[in-house]
Amino acid sequence: MNDSPTPCAGCRNGEMFQHPISMAFQPIVSVSQQRVHAHEALVRGADGAGAASVFAQVDETTRYAFDQTCRATAIGLAQRLELAQSGALLSINFLPNAVYDPRACIRVTLKAAEEAGFPVDRIMFEFTESERVNPAHLLGILQHYRALGFLTAIDDFGAGYAGTGLLVDFVPDVVKLDMHLIRNADQCDHRRIVLRHTVAMLQDLGVTVVGEGVETLGEYEVLREVGVDLMQGYLFAAPLFEALADPVWPQALTGGTGWEAPRRRSDGAKRPQAS
Repeated sequence: MNDSPTPCAGCRNGEMFQHPISMAFQPIVSVSQQRVHAHEALVRGADGAGAASVFAQVDETTRYAFDQTCRATAIGLAQRLELAQSGALLSINFLPNAVYDPRACIRVTLKAAEEAGFPVDRIMFEFTESERVNPAHLLGILQHYRALGFLTAIDDFGAGYAGTGLLVDFVPDVVKLDMHLIRNADQCDHRRIVLRHTVAMLQDLGVTVVGEGVETLGEYEVLREVGVDLMQGYLFAAPLFEALADPVWPQALTGGTGWEAPRRRSDGAKRPQAS
């Protein structure tokens, strides 16, 4: 039985998403080196509207076109912002269920990178494990992307379907810990225990760990205690529309004064994904 997605006619004809989109970028930082390790591209409307307004236009017939358009848009904008020249990676989310064939569906990405002059070894593909996907299909995508020189990452690790089972067959370059594990970890012994053992396992496998959704100094300090150096979240910088954010370094790291932690996101919503 083949559980791989079946492309619609528009997909086979190479049609792109018909609704204008753009990107915001949020940095992933190395707190020990005080530098930006990567910028994650997060989908927005062409006018800066939130991701929800874009996702409202995505269904089974437009999913492939949406995924492809997000990739090309992120690469083109990142090149205009000279992201690669800064030494940082470009992190792009992708939808495994939009990829009906890894070899065919990567062509738009490769063409966009070539036309923009963006090096493929500076691109990291994230997928969220919250999307149910055939494991063999996902494994084929990840193996093909790695063979082409792309970095691979599991997003929201610990929150969805892939989990540790995927690590038996494929070890990604990066794992991003789900923000639910991190939220208020400084106030929860259970979270700290799970974080400590999860990080140790991933490091034993040679995986680079990112703590995402970091919003408070307490969460930051717990991640540092368990050995996480790469972090992402509103504590450092909010996503910027069509621009690269400069992170703010916490007082606990820099030893400086006058630093004030940003407020939590008032809506409590999960960080919007790109594609």
